[in-house]
Amino acid sequence: MSHARRFLDETSEIASLVDSGAIEAMARRLGALRHRGGKLFIIGLGGSAANASHAVNDFRKLCGIEAYCPSDNVAELTARANDQGWDTIYSSWLLHANAKDALMVFSVGGGTDKVSIPLCRAIDYAKLTGMTILGIVGRHGGYTQKHADCCVLIPTVSPPHITPHTEAFQAVVWHCLVSHPDLQIAKTKW
Repeated sequence: MSHARRFLDETSEIASLVDSGAIEAMARRLGALRHRGGKLFIIGLGGSAANASHAVNDFRKLCGIEAYCPSDNVAELTARANDQGWDTIYSSWLLHANAKDALMVFSVGGGTDKVSIPLCRAIDYAKLTGMTILGIVGRHGGYTQKHADCCVLIPTVSPPHITPHTEAFQAVVWHCLVSHPDLQIAKTKW
């Protein structure tokens, strides 16, 4: 079997295993966020940071949810890393967030005490302020799944492909959310 066929078969298997109930629960929480006028902060590292940037566009444009991606401002991000430390790049950015708001975490591993520490510190801050915590993560969910109010876990079907599948399915899940009839208020062009 070719690599391409195997990878696509794995993708199909993951799609059949993702918990659609968790996605529906997340849609309800996002609808409640919009209803109360809260802001959505989406964070990730590496490829997940790029996904966060794209997702912010979709939640703002298609769902009318005020959304922000702290890593979009590279000057502020790197100033915080330089002046306050890498682990604070997101938690210090959330200083103006409050209990009406939500934090959405995109992560392959979900964070641990040794990996993705900026995500863990942001989750800690979100918990302190009473923010809703959402996650779209892979592997075993890590710190994000442990502390999230709602989390979609991307199942592992091929350990060598955890990262590409998780990052790809972050996009599948957020696109499912922004096209959800309870959230979408603007049509896509195509």
